[in-house]
Amino acid sequence: MNTNSRSDSYAAAGVDITAGYKAVELMKQHIAKTVTSGVYSDVGGFGGLFELDLTGITKPVLVSGTDGVGTKLKIAFLLDKHDTVGIDCVAMCVNDIICCGAKPLFFLDYIACGKNFPEKIADIVKGVCDGCVQSGAALIGGETAEMPGFYPEDEYDLAGYCTGVVDKEKIINNKEMNAGDIIIALPSSGVHSNGFSLVRKVFDVENSDIKSPCPELGGKSIGETLLTPTKIYVKPVLALLEQIRVKGISHITGGGFYENIPRSIPDGLGAKIDKSSVRILPIFDLLAKTGGISERDMFNTYNMGVGMSIVVSPEDSGKAIEILKANGEDAYIIGEIIKSEEKITIC
Repeated sequence: MNTNSRSDSYAAAGVDITAGYKAVELMKQHIAKTVTSGVYSDVGGFGGLFELDLTGITKPVLVSGTDGVGTKLKIAFLLDKHDTVGIDCVAMCVNDIICCGAKPLFFLDYIACGKNFPEKIADIVKGVCDGCVQSGAALIGGETAEMPGFYPEDEYDLAGYCTGVVDKEKIINNKEMNAGDIIIALPSSGVHSNGFSLVRKVFDVENSDIKSPCPELGGKSIGETLLTPTKIYVKPVLALLEQIRVKGISHITGGGFYENIPRSIPDGLGAKIDKSSVRILPIFDLLAKTGGISERDMFNTYNMGVGMSIVVSPEDSGKAIEILKANGEDAYIIGEIIKSEEKITIC
């Protein structure tokens, strides 16, 4: 740790340089778990270096994604639990790029805070590292910005960026999609990281008890349920892509079914979703009931228990579900592709 660099004047303005050094030291043990064969630099440099292994890839295409955690962070603040939101940050990025078949290579994070509490920052980065391990990405860099007067002392924001690679010939597109193709659902772990402005309003999280057991949630508290990390689908999907020709993948985020599923469907076709087949999680029932939210608005805002949808040929659907289940995903069929000018029908 650097012990020579210290500015009393900067500290008087609210920025403690040495706290940043301590945070880096605390997070190194977590970052070490994410190291892959391509990592070519140590933590603390001015740039993260990654050596690209193109073995077996004829025409490499780099795919990038960036996102944050949104106001779900408010739940972390209220519960004073900061070691899982990093998983959300990684998930929101890697789940996006896997939709075109890209294997995540590396990740970078950005944390802006009102005051640098090294142990808290290390907890946040631990979550990021856990997410990187789950997705096979290396954490090769990041930035922690202490911004007194801009953020309250006990609050922060978190964002991330990832890069992956896919062979040009294997990029998932919808050119081969046909009427009769099957839509497979991958279950979500909960609300994931979208729609929390509405969640916070409905449950009035700042002024109500979200820490006590809730019967509707099987004894879990509302706070604990909401803070459940976003599921990362990278490894099961990569395993599927090795054996099955996938025609489309949608990451169900903000905008729910109505916005996200159509993004992977070509003109002239639409998704017909069997509403009765969707395994809606209890948190969504409680949210709709408490907030008086219409069914359409729920499906237009939340994942409703489906974190990702995958389109395959009818003859491949059984094998696809078998592969996904073998890789830890309780996949099931929720609909089919039909000829339609309406991009999605939920009935």
